[in-house]
Amino acid sequence: MSDWKSICALEDIPRLGSRVVEAAAGPIALFRTADDRVFALDDRCPHKGGPLSQGIVAGDRVTCPLHGWLIGLEDGSAVAPDVGCVKRHEARVEAGRVLLRIS
Repeated sequence: MSDWKSICALEDIPRLGSRVVEAAAGPIALFRTADDRVFALDDRCPHKGGPLSQGIVAGDRVTCPLHGWLIGLEDGSAVAPDVGCVKRHEARVEAGRVLLRIS
């Protein structure tokens, strides 16, 4: 049995935007880049807990809407000089569908 869950169509996530998925451990933000890559992070900035899903996506980073921290979408790490990390989840696109493995 696969632990990958089909979440939505790729088109359901705006380019350079996000969509929030509710999970048992809290909300997860799915981000879509300009080149249609999809990343999944807990929807909580490591600084003050701001909702990353409301941030601006540029390249492979999202800017926290509260205090402007940059968070790498690939690994969930804050970009220097800031320090911190948000939990990352595996996501992939298959046949136009976004699949998520909640870790």
